[in-house]
Amino acid sequence: MTKAIITVVGKDTVGIIAKVCTYLAGNSINILDISQTILQGYFNMMMIVDVTNADKDFGATVTELEELGDEIGVRIRCQKEEIFTKMHRI
Repeated sequence: MTKAIITVVGKDTVGIIAKVCTYLAGNSINILDISQTILQGYFNMMMIVDVTNADKDFGATVTELEELGDEIGVRIRCQKEEIFTKMHRI
């Protein structure tokens, strides 16, 4: 299984989760875990996803998620799990 971490941060608006999840489902990316909070009007979501069966290569997925974020007014980052873990290791 190839896992990736997706983070979504920005001003809260209606439909953020729906749009991100629709993109993932449409590209055969399975959500393994999801956490989201809203603090003083700011939306923050973290997802662990399985990209093993993704329809596109990882680079294309990253680019398309960034573009989706631009469209809906949030910042979306997607990193492979091993890179995310190394970057956030204490």
